[in-house]
Amino acid sequence: MTRILTDTAPAALWHQLVRDAEHNGGASLDSDSESYLVFLLMRHVRDAGLAGHIFALDYLQALQQQRTPRQQQLRDLGDRCLLIAGLYPQQAQRRLVGLDYFLTLGSTAYAELASAARDALAGLYRHLADTFVRLVRVLVEVRRLGAGADAIGALDRHSLSLADPAAAAHEFPGAIVVPGSSRLM
Repeated sequence: MTRILTDTAPAALWHQLVRDAEHNGGASLDSDSESYLVFLLMRHVRDAGLAGHIFALDYLQALQQQRTPRQQQLRDLGDRCLLIAGLYPQQAQRRLVGLDYFLTLGSTAYAELASAARDALAGLYRHLADTFVRLVRVLVEVRRLGAGADAIGALDRHSLSLADPAAAAHEFPGAIVVPGSSRLM
């Protein structure tokens, strides 16, 4: 029987869930990425409009904004792509786009944000852009832990493996992943 924990702080619960997902998914994160993911999940609990966005338009609108609104919109776009790719892959299917779309758009939004941000924030967003696929892998495991079922289909697992060959051994034990013409930013 599953226990319901009532005396633990929400951040600690999310942090433990992320750590369990890292372990189960074979995708370890550094402390900055873990923290970012924990606080993203905590913020997401209150995000009711996640499915109501047209991501490519959000990206184009963000690029046309002045500095501060632009940074906020790019961060929100990267976060939403991360959540859709990792937690809600059925949204991608409903939109008739593959996981690659969210992987590319999300990492590009964070990379764009890194080029516009200052010092430590620039480093954080560059790191998020570079490890975007690994963050998605952890969120896929978060979903799997919560649902008790396979979170994404075989083609999306293959896309994740091509984008992060180091983690492919966990998803496809004994397989040799040969990158094709697919290129993720």
